Amino acid sequence: MLCLSWIGDMNFADTRVIANGNKNDMKQLNIKLALAISIISMFLLTKWWFALPVDGPDKLYWGFPFAFMGEGFHTSISYQFFIIEFISNFVVYFSFWVALILTVNKLTPNFKLSAILSKIIFSLALLLCIGFGGLISVSNPIFHFKRPYDLEILQTGKVFIWENTPRPERFKSNRK
Repeated sequence: MLCLSWIGDMNFADTRVIANGNKNDMKQLNIKLALAISIISMFLLTKWWFALPVDGPDKLYWGFPFAFMGEGFHTSISYQFFIIEFISNFVVYFSFWVALILTVNKLTPNFKLSAILSKIIFSLALLLCIGFGGLISVSNPIFHFKRPYDLEILQTGKVFIWENTPRPERFKSNRK
């Protein structure tokens, strides 16, 4: 069960209850839905960063608004994960979705999410967590509390998870 102490301070007086006529059920449903949609949106559409680390070769990084994952230096299939950046990104996504869900509940108090749609959302979030866990387990990862070096960003763009991240050319030649 997700336990966030600051949620108890929020005012849900104007919201109508979806399940069992209990306002606590409504709070739990909002939090669970925001959590699942945050996971989905964080991993499905992301930003790539082609950057030049200080004293290192050019590398690709992923994450929005902060790069929380990047290519590793020690092997070609390794990744680096930056915990502070990941948590910051998740807080931004989660806050956005909580605010949006609460706004929808205020504007349309009788709004009901179908059970099938909610099961699809929760299943997709679970599959993305399992897939990301699989990526972490096979990639010989390195975890840093905070990124230990500075970056010079050369190029950025957006990418869906199923698309191949483009690797820009760093030096373009003038040959014909």
